[in-house]
Amino acid sequence: MILSPFEWTIAKRYMLPGRSEGFIALVAGISLVAVMLGVAALVIVMSVMNGFRAELLDKFSGLNGHAVIQAYGNQLENWEDILEEVRDTPGVTRASPLIEQPLLASYEGRAAAIMARGNLQADIDRLEPNLLQGDLGALQPGSNKVAIGSRLAQNLGLQLGQTLTIINPQGRSTPFGTVPRQIGYEVAAIFEVGVYDFDQTFVVMPMKDAQTLLLIGDTVGMIEVMTDDPDSVTQTLAPVTESLAGRAVVTDWKSINSSLFEALEIERVAMFVILSIIVLVAVFNILSSLIMLVRAKTRDIAIMRTMGATRRSLLKIFVTAGFLIGALGTIAGVVLGLVLLFFRQGIIEGVQWMMGVELWNPEVRFLTELPARVDPAEIVAICVMALVFSFIATLYPARRAASTDPVQVLRYE
Repeated sequence: MILSPFEWTIAKRYMLPGRSEGFIALVAGISLVAVMLGVAALVIVMSVMNGFRAELLDKFSGLNGHAVIQAYGNQLENWEDILEEVRDTPGVTRASPLIEQPLLASYEGRAAAIMARGNLQADIDRLEPNLLQGDLGALQPGSNKVAIGSRLAQNLGLQLGQTLTIINPQGRSTPFGTVPRQIGYEVAAIFEVGVYDFDQTFVVMPMKDAQTLLLIGDTVGMIEVMTDDPDSVTQTLAPVTESLAGRAVVTDWKSINSSLFEALEIERVAMFVILSIIVLVAVFNILSSLIMLVRAKTRDIAIMRTMGATRRSLLKIFVTAGFLIGALGTIAGVVLGLVLLFFRQGIIEGVQWMMGVELWNPEVRFLTELPARVDPAEIVAICVMALVFSFIATLYPARRAASTDPVQVLRYE
């Protein structure tokens, strides 16, 4: 819709009503602010929901991969051959043996349930970005040294160099019954993954030490797999699933955390619908301000008609005036949303300090910080939706203005 200089001049004039039309200007300003807040809320909420999904996937897959291959009975024999087969599968970027077993740990009378993990050195080194204290290189086979999560260290009061006792209830059989196996491990490193449950329970040790602790010989519990596309992991590992049928089960991240990610997706869709309705309600303010503007400018419209202005010109003038309010509100909303997302953690901490309450409890929300990930395609979709709503809201008052009969208006002036 190309505007002539005349149409653009009148549209700009109507966007800034005079002093006698202050109430119309107020309604137009409220319309702009309402659209801005609605778009900003959509940008913030959708980005935070995307951040939740991406961060949880990154955290979970960082320790458990995109899928795990687990044997029936929790002991995967001939795992070297299976590992080689998995690594040769197209789409698989990494595959590693893994031992994972829930056990009990104690330190100076304090006890906690833990998840003992046995990894190869290459997999232990991948925790380096999450390392808070210590040296992961000290975790060598036979060294009896482990790395523990930060929350576990805090709960048990453990520091570097102190000894954590790990208890395996399935110890050796004696004439007097089964004696639990207890081994002391020096804490050589403390890490923080960012997922509360992981940081509270995980104890990482070399593969050989985990096999010795659990008395499982040269077997492993599972193989973790990383693929180039997490969303198509099921299709990527379909050949492996077929070849291991009856010997092992392949479980991907969607199945392992299905309830959590399904709940996030449902919440994401629900929030988008609800906040879209808020934007739609905000756009109704544009409709009301334009209706009032058309009624206030009825005489001016009639005069323009008598001077040669066409119905099409009047239609474009009022559509432009209303659409620009929506466009400015949309742009301002995107900018406001991105600014608030950038300072989100500082805002949360400031509100917590002012109100004296904890708004972000990692025990409930899994992650230690509020995540966010901006999707450019989603931002474009939000902008298009807001602009379409704004355009539709201008059509009725613009048609009313274009259908004004100058003879009827000026007859009684």
